[in-house]
Amino acid sequence: MKKIIPFIFISIIFTTSFATAQDAARIQQSIDKAVAYLRTTQTELGSWHTPRTSVGPTAVVMAGLLAAGVDIDDPMIVRGLRFVAAITSEDGGIYTPEGFLMNYETAVAMMMFARANDAHYKKHGTKPYDELLAKAEVFLRGQQFTSERGFAPDHPWYGGAGYSRGTRPDMGNMAFFLDALKAVGAQPDDPAIQSALVFVSRSQNLESPHNNMPFLTWNAADNPEFLDGGFIYYASPDPDGTREVEGLQSYGGMTYNGLRSMIYAGLTPDDIRVQAALSWMSRNYSVTENPGRGAAGLFYYYMMMARTLDVMQFALFEDSDGEKHNWRHDLSEHLISVQRADGSWLNVLSSQYMENDANLVTGYVLLVMALCMQQ
Repeated sequence: MKKIIPFIFISIIFTTSFATAQDAARIQQSIDKAVAYLRTTQTELGSWHTPRTSVGPTAVVMAGLLAAGVDIDDPMIVRGLRFVAAITSEDGGIYTPEGFLMNYETAVAMMMFARANDAHYKKHGTKPYDELLAKAEVFLRGQQFTSERGFAPDHPWYGGAGYSRGTRPDMGNMAFFLDALKAVGAQPDDPAIQSALVFVSRSQNLESPHNNMPFLTWNAADNPEFLDGGFIYYASPDPDGTREVEGLQSYGGMTYNGLRSMIYAGLTPDDIRVQAALSWMSRNYSVTENPGRGAAGLFYYYMMMARTLDVMQFALFEDSDGEKHNWRHDLSEHLISVQRADGSWLNVLSSQYMENDANLVTGYVLLVMALCMQQ
């Protein structure tokens, strides 16, 4: 196979001040409107209901509210924390018992409780969720496809994580898995993170010593332009290797997930995998669409974009045309422009991935806005 990725130099510009006073004021007004909206949609139980489940979206909303500065003792926060904590299972997982989203729900709940712990410590000097988080971490680690579960390193599922213990792994759940471990202090040399790096590397449209997945051959034969260094959602075939999967084109949300995951695992900008992902991002910088998917998963994309560029410590990001973007300003201005009159956000162009639910989408945006507000 022939590499077709034009590796380019990415300018990294660091700064200690990101949001101007004017930007910060506009972002805060937007946040205040969103918080007011979410006060009206919380149930008496403390959840935010969605079409499919309430645990995961409620945890996303709560994480967004906490990130946006809502007080840990606010009754809305207290009710939300109580609701999610009550769903903790005997095995330590935090999930809807009758559902199949055990890993996803546990991961986002862990991120929420880690934020709650930090906020409680800052105000009261204690961390009330340490025990809950420790048990949830044990549960989450047990869901990864590792040698302990009988998956050898050459197995296509090795290192990955899916929606639940028995479902095939994907880059969406892999990213939440790693975000949750980082939230509770996992370091790059953690065995779970290093195992995850194997799966992450195999989810990249890049020929390298770290990726021998069959989809590279399929792409090279039929669509060589797909070998572009970006990341795909689901690379691994069924265990028997007989089913070729669709959706092998790189797209924004997964590429940001892949890059962030590699940074968590300790890779540096001189690694070919990081270079390829940065090159893809520089050619596809956008705050108006999810590159490769258009409107589908758009607000999820915004969240992963902001989280990744923040982890990379980019203040400005240079695209392939040499234009330097203040991504915090670009994202916040666009999101303010599409905020609805009631304070919420909604994907009006695509209902995929539950983005027809204003509670979930507003939770995503609050997490983005909190990062855009950083000073």
